[in-house]
Amino acid sequence: MKKMAFLALSIVFLPTTLFAQDKVEAPVWNVGDKWAFTGNGIIEVIQADPNGYILKFSEEKCIFESQGCSTILFEKSTLNRISVVKGDKRKKYTMGLRKIFDFPFSTGRDWKYAYSAMPLFGFRKGKFSFDYSEHYRVAGLEEVEVQAGKFKALKLEYKRVVTGSSSQWSGGIGEEIKNQYWYSPEVKYFVKCQYDKGWLKGEKELFNWDLTSFHFNK
Repeated sequence: MKKMAFLALSIVFLPTTLFAQDKVEAPVWNVGDKWAFTGNGIIEVIQADPNGYILKFSEEKCIFESQGCSTILFEKSTLNRISVVKGDKRKKYTMGLRKIFDFPFSTGRDWKYAYSAMPLFGFRKGKFSFDYSEHYRVAGLEEVEVQAGKFKALKLEYKRVVTGSSSQWSGGIGEEIKNQYWYSPEVKYFVKCQYDKGWLKGEKELFNWDLTSFHFNK
């Protein structure tokens, strides 16, 4: 009877144990930490203090990933994007992907974020703003191989839906895009991004990317 009771308890607690094993807290970044990606994309930590980290995105980096901002302040505990940094000035970050990092990560966790902004590219660029709803979900732990090596990574599913527009023209409302990102605790950043194949074909700014190298400055 005791053995059966133990097995029953094991079955009850096994999913919780497996769930907890892939819970990942926010990484610690240091000034000088750097990641390079296909497409000549480079991201580097240029400042760190008790409140957060300032990261610089290279001009060659996919405009969607940087959201058109070259230097961004990330909150230390969650790595949410807080401010756009220009010299000594900081302006509240209001673009997309603000919560693409929203630690801790754990399998099955999902969250949302809504914002309004003008399109960064395409024929609608600079014409009027759209309302967007972003949906994030951690799908699970996978092993992925990229140019920088083979890593165990949490797969993050991303979906963005156009929910409204500042114009009377309703074209584009309901349009959605889907991306997948793979986050490696070992690398302390995403090692791979894969876009929905049907989204904005022919746009040179957009591409699937892999990590090619990384450097930690201890």
